Amino acid sequence: MRSILPKLFLASAVVATAALATPLASAATQVNVPFSFTANGKTCPPGLYMIEHQSSTNIVTLATQDGERNFSWVVSPGEPAPTDTRVILSFDTDGQSHALRTVQFGHLITSRLDRKRGLEERPVRVGVGQ
Repeated sequence: MRSILPKLFLASAVVATAALATPLASAATQVNVPFSFTANGKTCPPGLYMIEHQSSTNIVTLATQDGERNFSWVVSPGEPAPTDTRVILSFDTDGQSHALRTVQFGHLITSRLDRKRGLEERPVRVGVGQ
């Protein structure tokens, strides 16, 4: 009985550690985009989008609430400060059209996602913690 008890405590400690570590491996934020836009050549409707960062793979995912549109990109350190905690979607505009330019998740950011097609250089930003 003495040899089983320490193993039981060790097993429960491992499970508790795994449960605590799981939320740290992935972070998600909800953003409301008030206009339609294009991303990867697909039109996305206005509404709520979930942005999730997979820290283990440096992947950021953008998804609609209904799951009909899902996009994933690699993020890396960029212009944001290392202490930046904001989540920002930047868009280029052409009249009433918007094209997703970058996705920032904290201090990480995607490379430019849209093709520079004569769109305005001043991006429109939608995010959390601005």
